[in-house]
Parts: sequence; structure tokens; C-alpha cells
Amino acid sequence: MSMGSDSSNSQKRRPDRAALVIAAALVAIAAVIFMDSTRLAGVSGYSPVGPATVPYAIAFCLVGLAIWTVVEALRGEFPERDKQETSAVIWVIAGLAGQMLLLKTAGFSIATGILFAFTARAFGKRQLWYSIPVGIAISFVVWVIFAQFLQLSLPAGPLERLFF
Repeated sequence: MSMGSDSSNSQKRRPDRAALVIAAALVAIAAVIFMDSTRLAGVSGYSPVGPATVPYAIAFCLVGLAIWTVVEALRGEFPERDKQETSAVIWVIAGLAGQMLLLKTAGFSIATGILFAFTARAFGKRQLWYSIPVGIAISFVVWVIFAQFLQLSLPAGPLERLFF
């Protein structure tokens, strides 16, 4: 008496390679934290709880998350992921790169306005001619609040120097 093959076994998913890469990254980050924390271990002084305690706890938790991720990846129980929108990711990365490159020369408002506009473009707002000035205006208000009222140091560019 032979029973047919179980449909759930025949459609069993393969191990999730992306999850395994994430688990490896978690272990790598934990290893860096462990190595860095060993320098702090001798500084504890009179208390058994020293400056290395929290980093060790974080590293142990990351290793635990990595083990859990590996188990779930090998079981193939992660849900199917949607197709990645690579163009949106590229727009955000380009905005971040633009902000980093322009921050010292163009100042906070213009550089962050570019980041705002490129991120808005990534989320579907196609009119850069509109979102760049809006982003610069919002960023300028943020700069005024932080640099002028709270006295925090944010890079000033030509726009900030025009008003202050």
C-alpha cells in the first residue's frame, strides 16, 4: 500500500541564501564587537560590571540572532520576498552620495535638500524641479533650528551665509 508523495515535501523551499548572508554579517559584526571589547575588559576597576559588559551582551545577542537566522534559513521558512525595486535603491544611494559630496561645499541645506528630492523620487515623486526647492527649504528650516536656536554645529554653505 503506497501513498502518494506528500505535496508539502515536494514543494519544500531551498535554504534562503540571503538569510544566510545576513547571518554571516551578524556574526562578523559580533566578532568585531568582541575584539573591540577585549580592550575594555581590563578597565573595570572595583566593579564586576565594567565598560565591556554592554558590548559583550550586544555581541552575544547578535550571535544568538545569527544562529536563529541560520536555523530559519535552513528550514526555508522565510516568506517569499517581493521583487526588489533597484531603481528606488539607486536613487536613495545617489541622494546619500550627493549629500556627502556636497555637504562641505554647498552646506547643509542644499546637500540635504538634494537627498530629500532624490529620496522623494525613489518613492515615486517624479518632479525633481519641485522637490529639490522644497527639500532645500525644509532643510534650511532644520538648519536654522539646530544651528541658530540650539547652537549645534552644522555645515553652513552659501544659502546659510546669505541669511546668517
